[in-house]
Amino acid sequence: MYNYEYPRPALTVDCIVFGLDAQQELKVMLIQRDIPPFEGQWAIPGGFVRMEETLEEAALRELQEETGIHHIFLEQLYTFGCLGRDPRDRTVTVAYFALINLVEQKIQASTDARAAEWFSISNIPQLAFDHNQILQIAIARLRSKIRYEPIGFELLPQNFSLSQLQRLYETVLDRPLDKRNFRKKILGMDLLIDTGKVEHNVAHRAAKLYQFDENKYLQLKQKGFNFEI
Repeated sequence: MYNYEYPRPALTVDCIVFGLDAQQELKVMLIQRDIPPFEGQWAIPGGFVRMEETLEEAALRELQEETGIHHIFLEQLYTFGCLGRDPRDRTVTVAYFALINLVEQKIQASTDARAAEWFSISNIPQLAFDHNQILQIAIARLRSKIRYEPIGFELLPQNFSLSQLQRLYETVLDRPLDKRNFRKKILGMDLLIDTGKVEHNVAHRAAKLYQFDENKYLQLKQKGFNFEI
């Protein structure tokens, strides 16, 4: 076995998972820790990287073990390594984030998580470690990302109205958008398919339902665009 001249910090991964509920409220998945340190406190799902794992494999494993969420695409966010961020040891964490349709995921806490729940991003408790800071950086990334890459395919149901899509953007950006300008912009991108269907069981006039054109959606994710309104 090789003996390192210098001490090595521990390596962990953390997973920030955003979802949109039926009321179009943006939420994040948190777990309640069942072990020290910060026992009983809420935190971002995550844990230590095993020697035989890649970073992404560790992130996907920890997320499934602690929340039951699986089969999702994770995007690397940032690396956090401030001194003292973990009272146990010198620890560096690589954070990942993802967008999912939370209705399609069954949540079940296990391993070292006492509970797993969705929290509104407007009502986040004090989190363990430096997770409040990590979460704020993830929210800022999401708000930046929505301006140059299409977002919605992962969060919205398969069929959705233009009002639902606009509310999604308003929720993420945390500000109202002009309805006329938004629709002109989004329809001009030739990204949506008119399903020929309308909403059912609504109190207001039934709106048209659309789907994303998956091929064009993926092309725009790769090329990028300017979605300033």
